Amino acid sequence: MSEAEASGGMVHNPGPDEKTLQVLRDMANRLRISSIRATSTSTTSHLKPCNSAAEIMSVLFFYTMRYKQEDPENADNDRFILSKGLPFVNVATGWPGQGLGAACGMAYTGKYFDQASYRVFCLLGDGESSEGSVWEALAFASYYNLDNLVAIFDVNHIGHSGSMSIEHCIAIYQKRCEAFGWNTYVVDGRDVVTLCHVFSQAAQVRGKPTAVVAKTFRARGMPNVEDAESWYGRPMPKERADAIIKLIESQIQTNSILVPPSPIEDSPQVNIMDINMTSPPAYISDDVVSGLVSTQKACGLALAKLGHENDRVIVLDGDARNSNFSDIFKKEHPERFIQCHTAEQNMVNVALGCATRDRTIAFVCTFAAFFTRAFDQIHMGAISQMNINLIGSHCGVSIGEENPYHMALEDLAMFRAIPNCTVFYPSDAISTEHAVYLAANTKEMCFIRTSQAETAVIYTTQETFQIGQAKVVRCSDNDKVTVIGAGVTLHEALVAADELSKEGISIRVIDLFTIKPLDTATIISNAKSTSGRIITVEEHYPEGGIGEAVCAAVSMEPNITVHQLAVMGVPQSGRSSEALDFSGISARHINVAVKCILMD
Repeated sequence: MSEAEASGGMVHNPGPDEKTLQVLRDMANRLRISSIRATSTSTTSHLKPCNSAAEIMSVLFFYTMRYKQEDPENADNDRFILSKGLPFVNVATGWPGQGLGAACGMAYTGKYFDQASYRVFCLLGDGESSEGSVWEALAFASYYNLDNLVAIFDVNHIGHSGSMSIEHCIAIYQKRCEAFGWNTYVVDGRDVVTLCHVFSQAAQVRGKPTAVVAKTFRARGMPNVEDAESWYGRPMPKERADAIIKLIESQIQTNSILVPPSPIEDSPQVNIMDINMTSPPAYISDDVVSGLVSTQKACGLALAKLGHENDRVIVLDGDARNSNFSDIFKKEHPERFIQCHTAEQNMVNVALGCATRDRTIAFVCTFAAFFTRAFDQIHMGAISQMNINLIGSHCGVSIGEENPYHMALEDLAMFRAIPNCTVFYPSDAISTEHAVYLAANTKEMCFIRTSQAETAVIYTTQETFQIGQAKVVRCSDNDKVTVIGAGVTLHEALVAADELSKEGISIRVIDLFTIKPLDTATIISNAKSTSGRIITVEEHYPEGGIGEAVCAAVSMEPNITVHQLAVMGVPQSGRSSEALDFSGISARHINVAVKCILMD
């Protein structure tokens, strides 16, 4: 709908009276004054974009949105997403186009899980709309008919380095949004009458999300600063700021304050706390015909089981469900499975939105290597302290005859670097199920690394696991070296232990279970029992992996040396055993490393 059509439609919807409209204009000017005061005290200023959206914010927060001011986290409140961290803004998105994906997650939760009346509003700048993740989100919202979602494009045409490529060509934004299947309005972003009208109209739309393309001007109402490129990122001198504030204050005609309408209280009560494993893990003949099971399959089975324990467990998949066994969850809980297709950035953003206000327990499943595409989204999720769980499959070189592109060899380094992220690396089906349940009960972000290779179940169903607690799986009084592994390499270490024992050499084998936090006490105590000798073996590059984590853990301890076995170069495709041997992390290489250390 064009700007003229949006304005003309007001005949059928009179909207607010003139007194309310004037209060909204005055509230916008008060917002401008607040932004000038706040940014003028900073060494860098984002003053102008704050001012361009003042009328939009005024209409949204004091006329359109339904919420309780005294309870901004109330489950029934309308949601708002902006590239700032505020009480009402549940996800810190920065400026690179992440907000709309998070808004999609909130809207999906409201429409399909909560089945509630709250609506979701997302304000984007025209600069961030160049990001591909924005268009991934536009496609997602249209595909799932998120008619409770409104995206507002603040088109002020000036980016960080100058004018945007399409400047104020509002029709281009309109055509793009419409091409993605959105109901679209074009408005003058300074016109509170039209803004009130289109937001009211958007609430009546069914089956489509709504986009409001608003033509605005940076530093609106500021003489010699409005719509000027040269002021971006510069603090305003106090004298000029005071003069502009005085000018804007002279335009304020009322002292009234508008109270937002109360929300419709129809969101269900949910409980995502203290999910217990009501029955121990069981891997018998139906699931493990050969006595072997991959941790990828075990993870899929565990998710399906977890879904029966709590109806707020959801799984998001990036078109890999046939490979990572998330289809097991889909078969048992189809209404809680979200197919995000090959759009990993948006998938993580949607999960962040679904998890806000503790509405769901979200698990995101894809190849571990593909999370590198979404590192910025993961980084911002950590800043927001969001509770989401990321499951990365096909880790390491043991995935078989696959393209090296699919082999995750950097993921441990990536997730170890994320603040407060718990990193699980289970080695068999039993420990994998425990990892899933522990992640579901853990605050903030978790990453579970799973393997495609089928391996033996080494733990009993009565075994217990804790975050930050390693397992000593092979031990004797005569052990000469401590070998530390996880996942497939733990099984290689056990094979090496059996082979070395035939030669009269005993080694101790540790399963880390969690890479972060690391069980430093267990590592050090066992290293001291084996004359300070440690070998780490991992399906990962040496940078940022298990070896470096162990080195850091023992760095203050005297007389402990660490020998690292890791993937040292670009891997080659081949059978699992061949790939492990080629990469220098097979049982054979562990054998050689042990003997070399003992000869020193």
